[in-house]
Amino acid sequence: MKKHVVLYKKLSPALLARLQAQAHVTYIEQPGSAEGQQQLRAALPQAHGILGASVRLSPELLDLAPQLQGIASVSVGVDNYDLAYLNARRIALCNTPDVLTQTTADTGFALILAAARRVVELANWVKAGEWRGSIGPAHFGSDVHGKTLGIIGMGRIGEALAQRGHFGFGMPVLYHSHSPKPAVDQRFNARHCDLDTLLSQADFVCLTLPLTAETQGLIGAREFALMRPSSIFINISRGKVVDEAALLQALQQRSIRAAGLDVFEREPLPSDSPLLGLDNVVATPHMGSATEETREAMARCAVDNLLAVLAGERPANLVNPQVLAS
Repeated sequence: MKKHVVLYKKLSPALLARLQAQAHVTYIEQPGSAEGQQQLRAALPQAHGILGASVRLSPELLDLAPQLQGIASVSVGVDNYDLAYLNARRIALCNTPDVLTQTTADTGFALILAAARRVVELANWVKAGEWRGSIGPAHFGSDVHGKTLGIIGMGRIGEALAQRGHFGFGMPVLYHSHSPKPAVDQRFNARHCDLDTLLSQADFVCLTLPLTAETQGLIGAREFALMRPSSIFINISRGKVVDEAALLQALQQRSIRAAGLDVFEREPLPSDSPLLGLDNVVATPHMGSATEETREAMARCAVDNLLAVLAGERPANLVNPQVLAS
């Protein structure tokens, strides 16, 4: 007998057909809307599996799904899920690491280049018809090649960012993580250091951390004060790792030069956010993994993970392996 899956992420026709061949699928097009929430609540009592992304699945909501065996998140981050609750109920949680690493690192380096060379600001200046002669110091950017790249969080994406900086732009690499990584040190001529050292010495400070209780609010007023006026801040991790009010103040006061931001405390970013009024901010819509190829690979990985769980097999990307322990 087919099991029931609640789906709230649009899949390609081929992936949807594969999922429907092995499960009864209830698709919810807009799970964040009031109607979508009602549909989700109505579907959960029959659900054996859930597949989607960007929706907070609270314990109160999942209490409506007594048959639930697994959740396949189309993401690498798992901050929308209560792991203690899932472990207590022995619900498998799967994510999609690896497949988005290179694409997200591309986004990070795009933000580095755009913020340093003022690409968005000057492109808009040209479109507005303001370019009337050779540009002077008022519109100069800063070099990227040869500058010091500081990476906070040396996981897969951090390593991919270091690779681009070291081999592509000849950048010395500093990084802060729980412990040194000798392979990283050797391959990228990188140096592990404490957070304060990185903040005070790096020309580009890049966040590639997951959001956890430990990292929430990690970068605030004290940390921005340690950075130099020429420093550029890049965030491709999670918005809540940063105190956004402190970031705004640092940018307004020019105690740091600029910021490239793909993530924010509130998403979508409100249209009245003061960040949008600053010419030294490059803001993108959480697009780190948003290419056709990568999003399809993520969705395929999520389908593989969920079908494995429903078949009683071990999925390739299990966040909480203790739930399958005998």
